[in-house]
Amino acid sequence: MGNHKSGFVNIIGNPNVGKSTLMNAFVGEKLSIITSKAQTTRHRILGIVNGDDFQVILSDTPGIIKPAYELQSSMMNFVKSAFEDADVLLYMVEIGEKALKDEAFFEKIKNSKIPVLLLLNKVDTATQELLEEQVQYWQEMLPTVELHPISALSNFNIKNIFERIIELLPEAPAYYPKDQLTDKPERFFVNENIREKILMYYKKEIPYSVEIETEEFFEDEDIIRMRAVIMVERDSQKGIIIGHKGSALKRVGVESRKDLEKFFGKQVHLELYVKVNKNWRNDARQLKRFGYNN
Repeated sequence: MGNHKSGFVNIIGNPNVGKSTLMNAFVGEKLSIITSKAQTTRHRILGIVNGDDFQVILSDTPGIIKPAYELQSSMMNFVKSAFEDADVLLYMVEIGEKALKDEAFFEKIKNSKIPVLLLLNKVDTATQELLEEQVQYWQEMLPTVELHPISALSNFNIKNIFERIIELLPEAPAYYPKDQLTDKPERFFVNENIREKILMYYKKEIPYSVEIETEEFFEDEDIIRMRAVIMVERDSQKGIIIGHKGSALKRVGVESRKDLEKFFGKQVHLELYVKVNKNWRNDARQLKRFGYNN
């Protein structure tokens, strides 16, 4: 295939800087959870953008943190792997930010042998004076990388960044079929959609203690029937998830079903259950089962 470009473009940065919003803006589909809460993305999610003469394989990674328990250590392993297979690295920061929360990762960016685009996000929230200060700061901190101001939420400068990415990619055939949008199975997106609703509607530690497992997924011509289990770590959390007379769980189910019908383009029947799975975030065997320690 003459002059066809393909490659892996990995997005890294602190929690909540807009990585998932950027990923979804590039792909045009809601592949990654977007909420205002930190540590929303737990896995490394691939989104694939195809053209006649290119294939861009984007990777959204968890926000960089100092791990406090086994689940977070697994999340940071996904970030480490993003350095290993990237053809282009997108380092995303937001206005007012100073550096990555892990100095070792920051040093890796400074010494990167692959092209790095530093994306200064949320510029629509800054004054011109603050924007100029931030540009100067980052140019001094990382003089060897390209800096681009963007707003992932309002799509400012996104098209230009995407064209620059294609310029930087090596010539190569497509790695995935041209009609493929992601490397994740359908059940993964069911799980992520339900988890997004829990992040939106519950407070404190509840969303971070939850894992979702879709146990059944049957697709007919007109309807998809799904059964998913919401796992929590303690009995008290189970009660909070269910709510008074099941009202809280019902809201999660209704809002998830609406989103999933849009995503799959057909009617969805969704059953939700809650069960206690004690200490799953520190259990290596369970984490492997949920796809974290692979």
